[in-house]
Amino acid sequence: MDEPSIPVSAAAAGTTRLNYRWHVVIWLLIGGIINYMDRASLSIAAPGMIHELGLTRTQIGLLGSVFAWTYAVMQLPAGWVIDRFGAKRAYALGMIWWSVATWLTGVVGSMSGLLVMRALLAVGEAPCWPTSAKITAAWFPAKERGFATGVWDSSSKWGPALAPAMLVALMIAFGWRSLFHVTGAFGIAFALLFLMLYRNPVDSRRLSNEERAYIEAGGGGHERSLTTSSVKWRSLFTRRSVWGMILGYFCTIWLWNIFLVFLPLYLLDRFHISFAQLGVYAGIPWAGGAVGEIAVGYLAKKIVDRHLAAPIDAKRLLIACCATGAAVCAVALPFTHSLNVTLTLFTVGLAFVSAVVGSAWALAADIAPSSMVASVSAIQNFGGYFGGAFSPVVAGFIVDRTGSYALAFISGGIIAGCAALFYWFMARRPIIDEGIEPAA
Repeated sequence: MDEPSIPVSAAAAGTTRLNYRWHVVIWLLIGGIINYMDRASLSIAAPGMIHELGLTRTQIGLLGSVFAWTYAVMQLPAGWVIDRFGAKRAYALGMIWWSVATWLTGVVGSMSGLLVMRALLAVGEAPCWPTSAKITAAWFPAKERGFATGVWDSSSKWGPALAPAMLVALMIAFGWRSLFHVTGAFGIAFALLFLMLYRNPVDSRRLSNEERAYIEAGGGGHERSLTTSSVKWRSLFTRRSVWGMILGYFCTIWLWNIFLVFLPLYLLDRFHISFAQLGVYAGIPWAGGAVGEIAVGYLAKKIVDRHLAAPIDAKRLLIACCATGAAVCAVALPFTHSLNVTLTLFTVGLAFVSAVVGSAWALAADIAPSSMVASVSAIQNFGGYFGGAFSPVVAGFIVDRTGSYALAFISGGIIAGCAALFYWFMARRPIIDEGIEPAA
């Protein structure tokens, strides 16, 4: 959406550029790392679960699919609840829910029990990213949201990057169940701190008047509720831009979930590395993904600062370029026989796909009315995880039947490349809320 033309002095912008609003990003970054460590626990625990419980790779893929499908479905009510009742409570209560589900995963001992816990994990995690998008829209001007989103959404890469070394050590020392106990307890503690300490911009005593003016000049400063909107929630599904985001994110998360669930197993199966080596190698690509996402978010800000494109167009252009790059890397993976080259392709590919994910979350705040940022973000995420729900089980089935990951990576790359088309040609126009924002 276009930035309101509220004047703000250069001095105000300069004195607040690295001020309190960036502390809020740290909250979201840490919460996101915990979120993704909880998700990544499955891929690290998979060898132990296969050995102890007699699971197949198809069943491991099914656990990933049940999580993704439940997560997708729960996005729709989660977005509405966040926009209606506020981001703070939704974020904290959701984290407590998913952390309890994580802890209980280390207790159950059957496939049916694991399926129930993965579904409950998904219910609790559903509000996390939409609340982060809504908080970012409230705390940041439009031109900074891509960079801010890139920082906190990089947690979805730092989590899997840190998880192998930390969780492999736990698993070797205490068994696979300890992974879920430790990460679950961590999440509960963080959620209670967030609930006690986080404040919205209008309630924050640490936000200076100058910084508040700077944020408001760029379209932020307020967390608006659905009760103030003239746009009907169900009408979002009639918007071409929203469908472009749904379909584009579907294609992106299809490949993302293949990497998330099968990257460790691929390294073990293809190169026969030791489990201790896995703790190092499996984290490298995710670190690259985090760096790539932050870098592209910063690039989007610089494009806007230099007046080369509006915020919405800068993000769309970078999404199209990065989706194409991710597709090329994924398709090339089966054709290399070197561990170093494979790790390089995973790292560069995850940098590209991570940049698409971060830019897509920031794009939601540009397209959505300010009162419906969480709803539009969640609808986009619904599309992504509806597709992502099928990719792990499809990939696992392919591997079990063919004994090779080639078709899974090639098809995943082609699907991911289609995201460039949907975001570029469909996700183009912001939704104007006549009751709050001026028409473009």
